[in-house]
Amino acid sequence: MIVSKQKPMSALLEDLKGDEVLFVLGCGGCAQGSGTGGPAEVAAMVKALQEAGKSVVGDLVVDFLCNKALVGARLARKVGSLGRADAIVVLTCGIGVQAVARMVDRPVRAALDTVYLGGFQGSWPSEERCLECGDCVLSYTGGICPVTACAKSLVNGICGGSKDGMCEVAPTKPCGWVQIFERCQERGQLARLAQFLAARDYRKQQAFPEELRTTVRWALEVEAGAREAGAPAAPAAGSAAPTAPAGRG
Repeated sequence: MIVSKQKPMSALLEDLKGDEVLFVLGCGGCAQGSGTGGPAEVAAMVKALQEAGKSVVGDLVVDFLCNKALVGARLARKVGSLGRADAIVVLTCGIGVQAVARMVDRPVRAALDTVYLGGFQGSWPSEERCLECGDCVLSYTGGICPVTACAKSLVNGICGGSKDGMCEVAPTKPCGWVQIFERCQERGQLARLAQFLAARDYRKQQAFPEELRTTVRWALEVEAGAREAGAPAAPAAGSAAPTAPAGRG
């Protein structure tokens, strides 16, 4: 399962500048399991966006947003609402956001960040890839991940070495930033590429990041691992260490 966490609302609203009419899309797979993209979270997002002055024309939870065939079939019934939306707010991992962007001719805005789990891509076979950088920028790059699409993982534009739309590092691979430019041009989003993105914080890609080590899921996995090893389980990060019983006087 891919683990995700919600972006701070202030950061999401910054990403939504210029988008006044929205459609909210959740994922009933990994995101629902993470408590970040199921029906309850979609309803809470709709309410938060409306309180922020945005108009929400529709919402939907699709079982697995990484399944492009399923996404296409479910969203085909929402064509009218999607057509009125300036953008789709997507509550899922980076793979799901990219899959939605491939299937729907509307700008996508990532509402979640994907927690680093060593590059695990989930169980659904798909050409989209997420490096779980913990700071999703898909809202600015047309729903194409620059970290995985670009051989150099550049987040602020093309390196200048591509030729005829192909990568200089891997000549058989299309240049990720040419793809991003073309997608943004097709969808009237070129102004987004003028936004300078901060350098990536690689601490968010450490093995078992702090936000994961403080969850119930992490504590259970630590306990299970300790039992298998025949050793006492260590306390999860942020919890109090057990204390020895007081001695008798």
